[in-house]
Amino acid sequence: MNSESIVVGLDVGTTKICVVVGEVTDEGIDILAVGTFPSTGMRKGVVISIESTVESVREAVEEAESRAGVEIRAVYVGIAGGHIKGFKSYGATGIKGKEVTPLDIERVIDSAKAVYVPLDREVLHVIPTEFILDGQDGIRDPTGMIGGRLEVKVHIITGTVTSVQNLLKCCEKAGLEVIDIVFEPLASAEATLTHDEKELGVALIDMGGGTTDIVLYKDGWLRHTSVLAIGGNHLTSDVAVGLRIPVSEAERIKKSFGSAAAGMVSESEEIDISQIGGQLRRIPRRYLSEIIQPRCEELLELIKGELNACSGYDIAASGVVLTGGASLLNGLDRMTETILGLPVRTGVPENGGKRLISPLEGDINSPIYATGVGLVLYGSETESNRVFLPDLFTGIFGRMKGWVMGIFR
Repeated sequence: MNSESIVVGLDVGTTKICVVVGEVTDEGIDILAVGTFPSTGMRKGVVISIESTVESVREAVEEAESRAGVEIRAVYVGIAGGHIKGFKSYGATGIKGKEVTPLDIERVIDSAKAVYVPLDREVLHVIPTEFILDGQDGIRDPTGMIGGRLEVKVHIITGTVTSVQNLLKCCEKAGLEVIDIVFEPLASAEATLTHDEKELGVALIDMGGGTTDIVLYKDGWLRHTSVLAIGGNHLTSDVAVGLRIPVSEAERIKKSFGSAAAGMVSESEEIDISQIGGQLRRIPRRYLSEIIQPRCEELLELIKGELNACSGYDIAASGVVLTGGASLLNGLDRMTETILGLPVRTGVPENGGKRLISPLEGDINSPIYATGVGLVLYGSETESNRVFLPDLFTGIFGRMKGWVMGIFR
């Protein structure tokens, strides 16, 4: 096995750390192994304990290494959290009647980046959403075309400097080199969305433990990003408080017996729960769903408001794709379809035109691993293919290396 053909994605989530190891072959990308470990140092996608996060990352990496039989030294890491913000920008440059070259494209994107960004924020992505040449819009790749004026519309994604620094520091202390940082729902989209969905228009809703991320695609381009500070952990907390049980027990029964709608649960069905102190108690299963349902409705109403605010209903012609661990809650897909009024499917890591050798099987064929697999798919793309895809990075890593050198000097 050639070590240079190995690509590793690191999903540093609020509830779990996930390491996915893939091998790039002539036939495609083969997922070799997955390593997971509970995340104890994160809250709402942000590091709150360096040492706890480092330890969780190390455990997940060691598990992936033993399963894949490779040594992991470099990773593509995902970033999320309420601190992530996206906004639109515009740039233009003169071509003087010549052919458009890659240098011209770089210049026009640089002009679009020339916007005010607060000192406490760092640009993570500058993603072209449309090129315009001499008034002709809808151009995907203007290279080689002749014109006088090249324009570009871009979507810029930023995060707070401190959040990025802390994530980098955790990876460095765990002995990992960070090749790139990827906004996590963009990685999830790589693994779960089809080409047709991105063309027709789709809303991806990535429901994690601490946050819910929304990204919209249309005509193959990213159109909108937003983050809601509500996730699966809020459901768990509601259950723990409502039933007066430990958080770990609340998480267990939520996964095993929870339902988004109380009406889907039989009134006669009962479950056993473990109270604080270890005593067992039997309760109607419907009690659990009556606690969960209001929070699910609240989250979906917030998503509906976000879609209305960004013209998402005009964009998402093909419907909604739910992914992330919280999307596995029983009945949530049907509730989403009812409240949003759009077709809904659950997104799992699949081929999607991204050269996976075969459909994933077993535990990894789950929304829980969509981000990790997406990070591997991102990392497998060559630099030449990235220029016009919605995962373009700009000079963040020159500055990041300086930060890291300063931290560990």
